[in-house]
Amino acid sequence: MEERENLTIIVPCYNEEKALPIFWDALKKNISNLFWKDKKVGFIFVDDGSNDETLIFIKKMAKEDHRVHYISFSRNFGKEAAIYAGLSKAKGDYVVFMDADMQDPPELLKEMYLCLEKEGYDSVATRRVTRKGEPKIRSFFARQFYKIMKKISNADMMDGARDFRMMNRKFVDSLLDLKEYNRFSKGLFGWVGFKTKWLEYENIERVAGKTKWSFFSLLKYSIEGITAFSTIPLVLSGLVGGMMCLISIIIIFLIIIRKIMFGDPVNGWASTVCIVMMIGGIELLILGIMGEYMAKMYLEIKERPIYIISEDNF
Repeated sequence: MEERENLTIIVPCYNEEKALPIFWDALKKNISNLFWKDKKVGFIFVDDGSNDETLIFIKKMAKEDHRVHYISFSRNFGKEAAIYAGLSKAKGDYVVFMDADMQDPPELLKEMYLCLEKEGYDSVATRRVTRKGEPKIRSFFARQFYKIMKKISNADMMDGARDFRMMNRKFVDSLLDLKEYNRFSKGLFGWVGFKTKWLEYENIERVAGKTKWSFFSLLKYSIEGITAFSTIPLVLSGLVGGMMCLISIIIIFLIIIRKIMFGDPVNGWASTVCIVMMIGGIELLILGIMGEYMAKMYLEIKERPIYIISEDNF
């Protein structure tokens, strides 16, 4: 019979060969301070198709420490797939996600564990109260994204929220019941509900390596989040279309009245071209929004696996 763990730590990794040794040393130190003799902890490192020596170091850790398990994808499937893969293998009463770049401080693990154990919370989530070291334009758009999501979706999303979160088994099982292909974990965490406590801390810069998130990849990620948890863009598209139809009808009547009363032909080809281009642009925008939702339906209908495992040691 498989031995139950008190805590399972899931660490998605993509090209983290420089950060992993530092992270692993810090994690072992904090875990030894957190757990005593009757507590058991397990580690799941998910290699998301890294093209450096990340997997080699993970295998070295697994060889030296029997508590370490790993999953290696056949290619890069993305962090969302890595999170889901770790969840599906986690056996702990409590499960926590952590990044390997030290932006999720291991020092918070003890406080998170005690909140779940002693205070009756179902999950303990973390959020950054500052964005020190982050480009200002990126910080601005990130804050606007969270404001928009709060207004248009039914998922509880906090500004500055990290994926660094500890959950009880009830919370984890609820996430595993959501088997959708297009995953947006920050929204899923809020959508399942339950009692959550938020811990705040100042932003910490990466200890090594470079961020995998460019401005455009974050923009794409935010669009995926909006379309995954709200149909408001479709509603707005319909409203804009209806408003443009109403305006065009009013303009037609005004032109007819002008012709009858003043016998003045309609002049101004330049303004006409501008109006046609504007209406055409609005139509293409609405089609693009509809296309985004249809694309998600297309991916869900195909029922492709969320990830493919190349090797593991389970």
